[in-house]
Amino acid sequence: MGRQWGPAMRVAEQAGCVVRASRAGQPEAGSWSCSGVILSRSPGLVLCHGDIFTPFMRAGSGVLTAAAAAFLPGDSCSDDLRVHVQWGPTASSPAGRAEWGRPGLCTPQCAGLEPIQPTPYRGRPLKPPHPAELLLLLSCPAFREHFARLFGSEAAEQWRFASAAPDSEVSEDEEEDQLRALSWFALLRVQLDPEEEAVEHGKVLAVAPLGTVPKGAPLLACGSPFGAFCPDIFLNTVSGGVLSNATGPLLLTDARCLPGTQGGGVFSARPPGALVALVAAPLCWKSREWVGLTLLCAAAPLLRAARNALSRLRPSAASLASLLPPEVGAPWGLLLRDPGPPWAGAAVLVECGTVWGSGVVVAPRLVVTCRHVAPRKASRVLVRPTTPKNAKIWGHVIFATQETSPYDIAVVSLEEDLEGVPMPMPTEHFHEGEAVSVVGFGVFGQACGPSVTSGILSAVVQVDDTPVMLQTTCAVHGGSSGGPLFSCSGDLLGIVASNTRDNNTGATYPHLNFSIPITVLQPALQQYSQAGDLSGLQELDHATEPVKVVWRLQRPLAETPRSKL
Repeated sequence: MGRQWGPAMRVAEQAGCVVRASRAGQPEAGSWSCSGVILSRSPGLVLCHGDIFTPFMRAGSGVLTAAAAAFLPGDSCSDDLRVHVQWGPTASSPAGRAEWGRPGLCTPQCAGLEPIQPTPYRGRPLKPPHPAELLLLLSCPAFREHFARLFGSEAAEQWRFASAAPDSEVSEDEEEDQLRALSWFALLRVQLDPEEEAVEHGKVLAVAPLGTVPKGAPLLACGSPFGAFCPDIFLNTVSGGVLSNATGPLLLTDARCLPGTQGGGVFSARPPGALVALVAAPLCWKSREWVGLTLLCAAAPLLRAARNALSRLRPSAASLASLLPPEVGAPWGLLLRDPGPPWAGAAVLVECGTVWGSGVVVAPRLVVTCRHVAPRKASRVLVRPTTPKNAKIWGHVIFATQETSPYDIAVVSLEEDLEGVPMPMPTEHFHEGEAVSVVGFGVFGQACGPSVTSGILSAVVQVDDTPVMLQTTCAVHGGSSGGPLFSCSGDLLGIVASNTRDNNTGATYPHLNFSIPITVLQPALQQYSQAGDLSGLQELDHATEPVKVVWRLQRPLAETPRSKL
């Protein structure tokens, strides 16, 4: 990861900051904080999340949705608002170079952590917080539209976008404020002294145009967990992932973020360090369970909204519009023809009555999925490929394992060829620790196409030296069942069968899941494709007891228990 992310990590560290809002002369009222991105250092321009300003709004948070406003001037907040921005030392800073390694003290927010002897940030002292002016609050209308389309139905009641776990003490009013402010961000001007402005002159980020980062592309999220609490330790914490899905400027990543990272920057590997998006909701919950995905708002449309808003404000603010970061790469509006890695196109949506899930194309007229997606009794199955959009082909289940089989597999024969869909190459070997990806129609699959999540092959479980189960750390959700597991080179490793559920609490864990190795299925699939012979597939119903024990996720008993009767 170091080689891939070296340039991007340097940009992220230089651009990352923490923003804190408080009331003048009222320390007892507390403070609100989030992460931010330094867009320019001369003058100092910072973009952060807008939810920390809802307690200060003169007309209340309802104004954010009442008139569907695209922006609000800074004076929409009360006069007692005080804003401070803090960031780490820069490589060009004379103080940063001279004081490298000098002992330092933790900031006041960490005063309660006595047992820990804190160290300076990255071996250098943190810069003190700088006062900042709130120029405007801005929103991305397209983000709001796509969010409403995804979460405006009755099923949306299962979703929650709070900055804390469902069981945490968050009032209904606070949660409503967070939801209203989800698509809102704040543009700040930081007050630097002349010496600092001279040192920092000319440093500007580059922004990736909307639609130019493909699904599955590596992303680096940079934010400060817990906001302004102990920035010596938490400032600019990075997390790697991929662009999992996108609908307009609403993006999803499997990079793992925590409360306080909202407003943090998300950067691309190519071009190195280009700002792709800002974190809108670091924690997404569905049915009181963490889904392991982070909601993002694309940076390019946000900055276009900022330029438009600044041009309509007072002339002194309008002059700042030209100093906002430029877009680099393909021109805006030129969307990628290929929405992701070519092997991802082998994943298809499988619908069987009211049940739906994922599948993978293994031959022009053959799709493999899970039995619980397409059971034996299914008469007809509808298959929708990723491309071309809106295409659909009917098929029927030619084989599905019995309920007693440990292998949850079904095979669907299609009535016509799937043209233009790549046929994945099945692997012959597995390597624990290798990078892998899952492609499936979980979470937003029916609305946005398949999601891509990344991780590693964490375990290869064998029986008699034969792989019978694969375990990965990719985020897997309902609707991903039957989807393909790929290596980083695009080889098909297996079929996703399940994630993990805690029987005591009922909670599921998206980052611990299991797949059926393709080596278990490939000889039988080849036998059927060449001779129409199903006997090889029927052998899956006669797996040995050790295989059944593995898939029941339990150890065999040392001895047969005696009856208590």
